[in-house]
Amino acid sequence: MFAFLARRLATLLTTLAVAAILIFAVTEILPGDPAAAMLGLTATPETVAALRAELGLDAPAFVRFFGWIAGFFTGDLGISYAYRVPVAGLIAERLPVTLPLAIMASLFASILGITLGALAASRANSLVDSALMAGAQVGLAIPNFWFGILMVLVFAIGLGWFPAGGFPGWETGFFKGLQALFLPAFALALPQGAVLARLTRTAVLEALGEDFVRTARAKGLTAGQTLRRHVLRNAMVPVITMLALQFSFLITGTIIIENVFALPGLGRLIFQSVGGHDLVTVKSLVMIYVGAVILVNAGVDMAYGLIDPRLRFRRGVGR
Repeated sequence: MFAFLARRLATLLTTLAVAAILIFAVTEILPGDPAAAMLGLTATPETVAALRAELGLDAPAFVRFFGWIAGFFTGDLGISYAYRVPVAGLIAERLPVTLPLAIMASLFASILGITLGALAASRANSLVDSALMAGAQVGLAIPNFWFGILMVLVFAIGLGWFPAGGFPGWETGFFKGLQALFLPAFALALPQGAVLARLTRTAVLEALGEDFVRTARAKGLTAGQTLRRHVLRNAMVPVITMLALQFSFLITGTIIIENVFALPGLGRLIFQSVGGHDLVTVKSLVMIYVGAVILVNAGVDMAYGLIDPRLRFRRGVGR
């Protein structure tokens, strides 16, 4: 067990280190000088050089890299070139929008996918099953940003049920905050819910063929009772795994959705920072997104190894 966890932890740290090096290297080779971009075309070389020294851009690359990495442990990620405020403060200000958005989208995807997938499996090879799976295929094909625009036209502009964009802030009320995030969260959840629906249908159909289902029916349980009490519980293992993996995709998916709905979250911040050549903010935000994906995937992998010892032996660890 200890060897398995140590190996997975070493892999996790190595992956994070490689990701950090690649992100830093890419931002370094991008064309343009942040100091010159901030000062404009009329700036003199002396002024540009003074600003580079103030921002620490004249230091060697390896010094700036290790200083940036150390900032993730100390909370000092540098000063934003565009906003001239600490990057850590910008992230802390925008996180209360992005994180609830991803959580809401995960809940919507779970409810939509598990419910429709179980319903399709219980009506296997029927018209209901065909219609639901066709709808799931459409959900996979529709880009979430296009679906978000469509919902704005219908539910915000047409019916006036939800705001068309923006975020009023949690201080204006919890319900108003949820109302502002409802449409973008649903748009973000649609393709993930479609994936879950197809996976749930497959898992439930496999569970329905097990011996315990026949035993439950022989004891007098109805088909619905057997499905709720026994089948769904056994079919949830791959579904829960997919939910955990999808959460990382939902976080990264906020980059597009937040710009469609003009939400002041991390996704919109990274988009604005790229446009403003604010590289110190860009590389920190990209590292946070990449780190979230790596950590979630590593957590799922470790959890599987702890739950199922066969996975540890399959890797040749724990013998």
